[in-house]
Amino acid sequence: MARYTSSFLAKTNLEQIPILLCQLVESCDFEVVYQATDYLMAREIPGQVPFSKLVTVEALVESTAAQNNEVPVTFVIKNDELPLKSNNHCQQLFQKLQLALNQSQEWRLIAAVAT
Repeated sequence: MARYTSSFLAKTNLEQIPILLCQLVESCDFEVVYQATDYLMAREIPGQVPFSKLVTVEALVESTAAQNNEVPVTFVIKNDELPLKSNNHCQQLFQKLQLALNQSQEWRLIAAVAT
């Protein structure tokens, strides 16, 4: 199973986080499957790759650590594909999400880890 994580600070208040997360994942061609105030799950839209390569994104909002209009969010990007190559499908979508986060004014990188 390929799995990549990254942590970011959202430069906004806690109430705006669900809207920001939806816009972010939809801009990266994911569809929201489930959303709560402190959690979002989105999946890659089926049809382009085999089922085992479909990528899921989870966004975990650390609402208790929010302060001064900065909210920590951890992203987990994963799929069932074995990461036999360093440039696999999950890694490519992880990079796409990272790029979208880095280009946005609302997000600041804390850490990114490939596991």
